[in-house]
Amino acid sequence: MQIYEELVARGLIAQVTDENEIRELVNNGKATFYIGFDPTADSLHVGHFMALCLMKRLQMAGNKPIALIGGGTAMIGDPSGRTDMRSMMTKETIQHNCDCFKKQMSRFIDFGEGKAQMVNNADWLLNLNYVDFIRDIGACFSVNNMLRAECFKQRMEKGLSFLEFNYMPMQSYDFYYLFQHYGCNMQFGGNDQWSNMLGGTELIRRKLGKDAHAMTITLLLTSEGKKMGKTASGAVWLDPNKTSPYDFYQYWRNIEDADVLKCIRMLTFLPLEQIDEMDKWEGSQLNTAKEILAYELTKLVHGEEEATKAQETARGLFSGKGSLENMPSSQLSADKFENGKIGAINLLVACGLCASNGEARRLIQQGGVAVNDQKVASIDVAFDQSDFEGDGVVIKKGKKVFHRAYVK
Repeated sequence: MQIYEELVARGLIAQVTDENEIRELVNNGKATFYIGFDPTADSLHVGHFMALCLMKRLQMAGNKPIALIGGGTAMIGDPSGRTDMRSMMTKETIQHNCDCFKKQMSRFIDFGEGKAQMVNNADWLLNLNYVDFIRDIGACFSVNNMLRAECFKQRMEKGLSFLEFNYMPMQSYDFYYLFQHYGCNMQFGGNDQWSNMLGGTELIRRKLGKDAHAMTITLLLTSEGKKMGKTASGAVWLDPNKTSPYDFYQYWRNIEDADVLKCIRMLTFLPLEQIDEMDKWEGSQLNTAKEILAYELTKLVHGEEEATKAQETARGLFSGKGSLENMPSSQLSADKFENGKIGAINLLVACGLCASNGEARRLIQQGGVAVNDQKVASIDVAFDQSDFEGDGVVIKKGKKVFHRAYVK
């Protein structure tokens, strides 16, 4: 099976501009392709995971990836999938985020001469003359067509700023620039980027009279249609300082039964023959499948050693024999205690186990919290600061989340 057929079999391809041409390019290692990443944070997250895995698969098949960091487009903000305008970032913040991205991407993609490249569209976008741009590039875009694009339609009712309206021509210019200067003949991206990507292929056709291609990746959705990669405390990050390897492992270990085999197929590098056998699994076998998924993805992001530690810690905690060493932990500062005590609600929020006091209150009232194996029976329960000395206490949230809290 060649790479294009494998991408189809794994359910990764959503839309393509010319299937026969794209198949020919990627199967023969002739694609120089780019995927864009807007540096809106100092870490990539699970939402980027699909794109990184796709880049890795295609590079392994002989194609050349270009990771485009949107240092220029981030000055505007992508309206796709947004109900409000993104906050503006400074150039210094954007540069810091770009540096963090390259370090994380290097775990997936092989950078170097003749291999993958990382470029920043700030290098060409920030030097553009606006009047020249709208005369030369803006003339190629139909406002009527732009307003029919999904990324703009969903914003029209709440208000779409002229600033954001420039995003599509600027992203299209990226493809046009990369086509001319880097020989980039394909763009890949999430399915919500389809309109922006078509803008790029059309600009190249109109300005240069040549064909370029676009392919969108299936969005990573739960069986309920929600985007994967979000928890009560926020995004699931690839940076171990923002989401620990154990928490990353646990995120995948705890996904719904209906999603596990789809995720194994789309995200892991396990052979399709092995995954096809798993399609017959049911009941308790799905828990084994979740362990396989969690281990494989944690290994990809954090390495085999961290994946093994996370798996052993998780198994140990559920069997009651786990060590505290690798358990997610919070060190509580003295100001968290009032008169030497901390209430159960404040404890849950301080450890990041609940996003708000209200959520913590409901969780306790529903009987979903235990501290050192003792159920927290009331929202009024408080703990002495001395309880948190030494190894501290182990908080159990629901049936699957364990967390240690301690003071020094």
